[in-house]
Parts: sequence; C-alpha cells; structure tokens
Amino acid sequence: MFIGKYYYTLESKGRVSLPKVFRENRASWIITRGLDGALFLFPEETYQLEVEKLSQLSTNKRVVRDAIRLLSNDAADLRPDKLGRISIPEHLIDAVGLTKNLVIVGSLNKVEIWNRETYHTYIEELNKNAEATVEQLEN
Repeated sequence: MFIGKYYYTLESKGRVSLPKVFRENRASWIITRGLDGALFLFPEETYQLEVEKLSQLSTNKRVVRDAIRLLSNDAADLRPDKLGRISIPEHLIDAVGLTKNLVIVGSLNKVEIWNRETYHTYIEELNKNAEATVEQLEN
C-alpha cells in the first residue's frame, strides 16, 4: 500500500527519485497518463491486475475501449536505476505539464506524480468539498 506525500525535483533528463518507502522490493513499474492532471505509477503486478479487469469487459462498448486506451497507449515500463531514480518519458512529462517541482503521492494501490502547482490547486478544491465527497460515498 502506498500512502503519504513527498516533494521531489524533476531532473533535466526527466529523472526523479522515488521515495525509498515506495521503491523497496519493487524492481519494475508501469507509468501511464492518469486522471486529474497526474501520472499514475503502478507496480507491474498491480498494473497487470488492472489490465486483467479491463480485458474481462466487452470491447463492444466504447467506454471500455477508451479505458483500455487511457491505461495502455501512453504506458511505459520503468526500472529504477541504482540510485532509485526513474526516467519519465518526455511524452508523459508533456501530457500532464510536469515542471521541475513535483509531488509524489501514495494513492493506495498506485503512486501519483503531479506538478506541484497543479496538485496544490487540486487539493484546495478537494478540501473545500471534502464532506460532500465522503457523504456521496455513503449513498
């Protein structure tokens, strides 16, 4: 399980260190475009489970085809270097507008990588509606 919030810097070559607690015992990751302006970073085995869930659904439905495309078209396999850094592909950096200042967030079964400013703007809005969001889960 991934939890917590960490501030990191994106290096000029698109490299960023992963928090040690996230990278322990993980040799392979899949990164892809996420939602809400973030990138999603899945442990390889978790990504495989997501793929298996989607492959059980009928591709006759456009929403299923679109979800498959969102999860797979921009995906890349990553292996951290000896210093625990991953290299984020340029097309993903551009897709979500990553800048030098990043926030790496644990999101239970995956890790999210955000542009720091985008993340703080999103969280401000989330905090304004926190009660309503939780109440909607109950219904």
